Amino acid sequence: MNIHEYQAKEILRDAGVKVPRGKLALAADEAVEEAQSLGGDVWVVKAQIHAGGRGKAGGVRICKSLDEVKAAAEALLGSVLVTKQTGDAGKEVGKVYVEEGLDIASEFYLSLLVDREAECVSFVVSPAGGMDIEEVAATQPEKIKTFPVRDIKTADFSELAAFLGLSGDAVVQCDALARQLYQVFITNDAAMLELNPLVLTGAGDLVALDAKFVADDNALYRQEAIVAMRDLSEEDPREIEAAQFGLNYIQLDGNIGCMVNGAGLAMATMDMIHMKGEEPANFLDVGGGVTVPAVTEAFKLLFSDKHVKAVLVNIFGGIVRCDIIALGLLEAIKTHPMNVPVVMRLVGTNEQAGQALVKDAGLDVYWADDLDEAASIAVKVISE
Repeated sequence: MNIHEYQAKEILRDAGVKVPRGKLALAADEAVEEAQSLGGDVWVVKAQIHAGGRGKAGGVRICKSLDEVKAAAEALLGSVLVTKQTGDAGKEVGKVYVEEGLDIASEFYLSLLVDREAECVSFVVSPAGGMDIEEVAATQPEKIKTFPVRDIKTADFSELAAFLGLSGDAVVQCDALARQLYQVFITNDAAMLELNPLVLTGAGDLVALDAKFVADDNALYRQEAIVAMRDLSEEDPREIEAAQFGLNYIQLDGNIGCMVNGAGLAMATMDMIHMKGEEPANFLDVGGGVTVPAVTEAFKLLFSDKHVKAVLVNIFGGIVRCDIIALGLLEAIKTHPMNVPVVMRLVGTNEQAGQALVKDAGLDVYWADDLDEAASIAVKVISE
């Protein structure tokens, strides 16, 4: 689960991490008032959306007067910001964060993530901060280094500081900062914590100029404070609706809708579609204990997606019963007509019963015996 930058900074500030002073604003006049309350003569107005790349998209504006603060807020609020992470649809800006300007001497990249290979939390750092880290990884991989931490009590961050080019008091600050961030990460069940950039000011202070926090969805049941920060307006309505029925659904950019049981099989199905020359429109794992209402909702999501040109149903029934999938389809078409080709592979528990339900209803679907055939048919029918 994502939260906004200003919320991530609240968490960091409470943990003792240095962050710029800032205040949230929902209107241009409010942004001016907040800038006045912060004092100073330079402010930064930042669009608050759940996506990176805001700076390149014009979502971060340096202002040297209150008039500029007002103009920046007016331009951003209500606008649609398009970044690499938002896709072409972009995200509408509903709030801005007004921050004090800082004297920046150097910029760095620093993040923490769950390192499955090392089986611990790792720091990923780079002296090339403030840039698209993917671009750095592609063009200057030597400028990125990973530091696994298996025991924070005995961890030595001097090498990390040296890699960033820090010296003197900044090394001591780096050690303290790393320990604070690690504690934030563990205490709040984070999946990722990113500072880009982490800056060294002219006064010699290490400050988190930007912050991104992603919580582990599996641990939200014990993170009430984090859950309270959730902004549903930033999330895909289909994903929210799917979650209410226990469906694992993620919207993608392709045009073949997928319904599969099991994450591994879902990934294999998506890969097969890609290998056949097309792209999946979604990741959709209905899970093992799926019910007819949940399957009905899943079909409705697929049929109502204007980007979907064909639906591929790939069910290998173990715990899942194929007749439940069929019944869900019959319920869904009562309100959401099957207006795109449907390719079905129903194999396993009650497969004959499931196939019979669909055939007896007179539904014109394409049947496949295996995944390769199903993907081939799906790709073929959207080009006809």
